[in-house]
This record gives sequence, C-alpha cells and structure tokens, in this order.
Amino acid sequence: MMKGLSLPLIAISLLLVGQAAMAENTAPSQEAGEQRAETASVPSPVQLVRTLHLMQDQIAIGSTEAHMGQRGLLGILDDRFMNLEPETWQTSKNVRAAVSFVLSGGNPGILRKLLELGSSVIAENDRPLIEGALAYVEGREEAAQNSLASLDPHFLPPTLGAQLALVQSALVVRKNAAKSDELLDFVRLQAPGTLLEEAALRRQVFVVSQTNNMEKFQSLATDYLRRYRHSIYAGNFRQRLASVLTRIDFGKEASRFEGVVAMMSELEPEARRDLYLLAARSSIEQGFTTSARLLADKAQELVGSDKASAVRARLYRAASLITSPQAIDGAVSDLRSLDRSALAESDLGLLESALTMAGQIRKMPDIQAQQVVPAKPELTKVAVGQPIEASAPAQGLEQLQALSKARDALSRVDKLIKN
Repeated sequence: MMKGLSLPLIAISLLLVGQAAMAENTAPSQEAGEQRAETASVPSPVQLVRTLHLMQDQIAIGSTEAHMGQRGLLGILDDRFMNLEPETWQTSKNVRAAVSFVLSGGNPGILRKLLELGSSVIAENDRPLIEGALAYVEGREEAAQNSLASLDPHFLPPTLGAQLALVQSALVVRKNAAKSDELLDFVRLQAPGTLLEEAALRRQVFVVSQTNNMEKFQSLATDYLRRYRHSIYAGNFRQRLASVLTRIDFGKEASRFEGVVAMMSELEPEARRDLYLLAARSSIEQGFTTSARLLADKAQELVGSDKASAVRARLYRAASLITSPQAIDGAVSDLRSLDRSALAESDLGLLESALTMAGQIRKMPDIQAQQVVPAKPELTKVAVGQPIEASAPAQGLEQLQALSKARDALSRVDKLIKN
C-alpha cells in the first residue's frame, strides 16, 4: 500500500500509472516508440476493473473511506470505459471486463454501446453474457434468466465466474433455494476474502434458512460474523439474521438456542445486545413467546448501564409471559412498573397492547366458565370445540381454562400486539 495516500487516492493513482509511464518513456525515442507509448498510456479494461475490485474488497472489511471513494472512482471508470476505441472490444477478455465492471456497480451504458457495435466487433459467443448482465442490472429478470441460464460460471475467469454465479443465485432463489445455495457456495470458493464472498455469505444465510438447514445457517453466520462483521453492509446482514432468528420457535427447538448463543458470541457485546433485542421483539410479533423470553433474557445480561436497553429487555420479557397462567400476574406488574420515558413510540404501543391483552386473558376463564352447564352424562361440546366429561365439571373447567388461554391467547398474540 502506498504510504501517505488514502484508499480513494491510491485507486486513482493506479489508474494514472499508465500515463505517468508514457510521459517518462516517450522522450528518448519519440519517433520509434510513439505508437507503443500511446498504447501504454491507456489502462486496459482488465486493469480498470481490477482497480475497482481492489477498492471494493476494502469495503468488505469495513473501510468507510473506500466506500465514500467508490462513487468517485466509478465516475472516472465510466468515462474511461466509454472512451476506449472500438477495436478494444474485439478482445473477449476486454468485453468480459466491461461486464464485470457493470456487475460491480458501473454504468450499464457501456454494455449498450457494445451491443450497438454489433457482430463486426463483438464475438457472437459474448453476446448472451452482455445481454444477460444488462437485463439484470436494469431489473428485467426474465430476460436476464433467459440469457444467463445456459452460461456456466465454471468456465469463466474466477472473478467474473463468481459474479455470474451471484447473479444466477439471485435469479433462481424464489423458485429453487437449493440451487441458489449451491451457486453461492461456488461464489465463496471462487472469490475468498473479497466483496463477492461477503455478499455471498450475507445472502446465503437467508437462503439456507429457507431450506431449513439450520446447521449450515449457524456455520455461515458464524463465519460472516468472524470475518466481515465490520463490513459496510454488516447492518444489512444483521437485519437478515434477526429475520431468520424470529422464524425459529425455540419453544419447540430449544436445542438450537445454544448454537445461536455461540454464534452471537462473535459479536461485540453492544451489537449482540441490540440483535437480541431486535429478535426478541420480532419473536413477540410472531407469537413465539418462549423465543422472545430467551432472547430478552440474553439481552438483559448485556444491558450494563444502558437504561433504554434495560427497559426494552424487561418489556419484551414481560410481554412474552402474559400468556402463562403462572406468570401473568408478575408480568403485568413488571409492565406497569416500566419507565415509559425510556421507551420509543413503537415500544409504548407494544406495552399498551400487552397490558390490554393481559386484561382480556384474565377475563376469559370467568366468561367461559359461565358457559359450562353440564346437563347430560354424555360428552358435551364447549365453546372451544373440545369435549369434556359432563360428570366432571371441575376437571372440564380446568381443561377449558387451559385450552382457552393457550389456544385463544396464542392465536391472537400476533394480531393484538401488532395493533
């Protein structure tokens, strides 16, 4: 790395190397070396896109400077690509570099220009790649799929092959999550330590959760948190991670919670706390009360002196307990004792909904008990549709109360708390 220069300046300096070399080399032999020096003055498309990838790989490890400098660099490269001579594109590797540039965030105008040059310049076997990449960045998914489906990323240079596989995985994920997962595996193998691998890991965590491969999910998430937790895009990853966590009902799959805790240990305490809180709240909205309680308890261990986080953790824990006959009184007491000034507006809404729901749950046994009037010794249907022995009203009432609390409250928790 060039000392004394910021990453954006390093990237621009790399672009200007060719011009500097020309200035030094043309003087001794102006006539003999003029053509060669002129050619050397313009970096090739391969060199241009490589410069961009060097900067983007710094973004993957958390360089905000590289992230801010990327837009300026893309502007410079856009201009360079658009002003290259038409004969440049007679070489397939240069065409592929242009495709790689656009898939890396470059202006798709260069691909339109290549298509306009026609078959007199562009090789016919490069056309599907150009058309497919252009369709993809323009949001024409069906056209992109039609052009790119037959291309095999294994037969392309490593970086472009990884980019193509990343695109293909995005195009098939809704219809074939297993195929998307396979393609993302390929990306990670082809481009380790790059922004491409970071993107593949970030997406794959979500994809494998759809295939219910929780073992792989935990492995990939742990890998991301170890290696890319400082990425500029780590916030997006944490949102995806929280989304996955809220789809797991730890009440039914308690063994998975230990794996999640181990995975989360890769994060700094504050980030871990915030993610536990986010997942706890979302779990309440999904009606996974056991999950919400476990996640809130873990958040509570990490609140330290942060009053707002401590109040949120108590809120989510208490809200998760209001459907429990044994814990509802204590939960309501906790909810009422919370410092409302420390809660955001959305959490105040959750607090009010939880208290309202608790009041309804407390009333339900009294209301339903009045409906149990055994008249005959045979089985009698009660309001919840479950048979109880008419000769055992006490036992029936007990069953009714349990069913009423569990079935009615849990089925309505999502609706009431989301209000």
